[in-house]
Amino acid sequence: MASTMKAVGLLKYLPIAEAESLIDLELPKPQAGGRDLLVAVKAVAVNPVDTKVRAPKNKIESAPRVLGWDAAGVVEAVGPEVTLFKPGDAVFYAGDVTRPGSNSEFQLVDERIVGRKPASLSFAEAAALPLTAITAWEGLFDRLRISSAGADKGKRLLIVGGAGGVGSIAIQIARRVAGLQVITTASRPETIAWCRELGADEVVDHRGDLAANLKARGIEAVDYILCCNDTDQHFPALARLIAPQGTICTIVENARPLPVELLKSKSAAFAWEFMFARSMFQTPDMIEQHHLLNRVAGLIEGGTLRTTLKGVLGPIDAATLKQAHAQLESGKAIGKLVLEGF
Repeated sequence: MASTMKAVGLLKYLPIAEAESLIDLELPKPQAGGRDLLVAVKAVAVNPVDTKVRAPKNKIESAPRVLGWDAAGVVEAVGPEVTLFKPGDAVFYAGDVTRPGSNSEFQLVDERIVGRKPASLSFAEAAALPLTAITAWEGLFDRLRISSAGADKGKRLLIVGGAGGVGSIAIQIARRVAGLQVITTASRPETIAWCRELGADEVVDHRGDLAANLKARGIEAVDYILCCNDTDQHFPALARLIAPQGTICTIVENARPLPVELLKSKSAAFAWEFMFARSMFQTPDMIEQHHLLNRVAGLIEGGTLRTTLKGVLGPIDAATLKQAHAQLESGKAIGKLVLEGF
């Protein structure tokens, strides 16, 4: 059995057009210990976190850094403490931003943040889902505290940036699991059509005055807001739109201090969603991501949710990953872009 594996990584943090921004590598094949699974990676997806981690900075790595935080594959081996999976199991997961990523033939990942791959999906279709599904699920049910059992049915949710990876799955979860009235933002004909196809009740333009654009549709306030695009730009409008005692959750870091004082008179709450928090801090409830992904798999198999895959590239190598990063950095990506096969 080979003791090395193919991988794509970096030593320097460069613009994606640079030759060494991502490089093909041959690395030692890792060994599973503790609660780790060794997964033979079949397909990976590209996310904004990949481009943000790779973004130019004055730093050179002493050993190659492998990116990639979305994968579907087959369990090759398990550590001695593993109880949830066995070799041969098909799985999907987002992984841990503090560990080597999924852009490699084999990857170690803690079993507590891994789910069983939906049986009805291909590896490429499954790889499009984990990071965004975890982010959307935690954002809606843990941060906004919406009922996943339908107790908040009919309440209004605004998703800023509905056509991106997280927005695409959040529309479906909010509409079909929680029973909410879903309003999303989009600004191009193709993104508007995509949001409607996924189940959005209303799609409004986030350019210009967002609050005025909603008011023109007869919407003065919303119960919940999930911001998936430019927190700095949209926060003042979101503060106007949130209902008294409502909650705003964002997944996009701010570049400047946010005027949270705008929320005081409404007793409104503001929350962050960062899906790597549980693995990064080894929280006691880390296994919730295992349960969450398994529930998503069941909802996919039952036809309640669908994959957000919009394109497949291959093989998984530096040249193809550069193409995927460039496409994501263009800001025009819809749904999810997946790479398959080494």
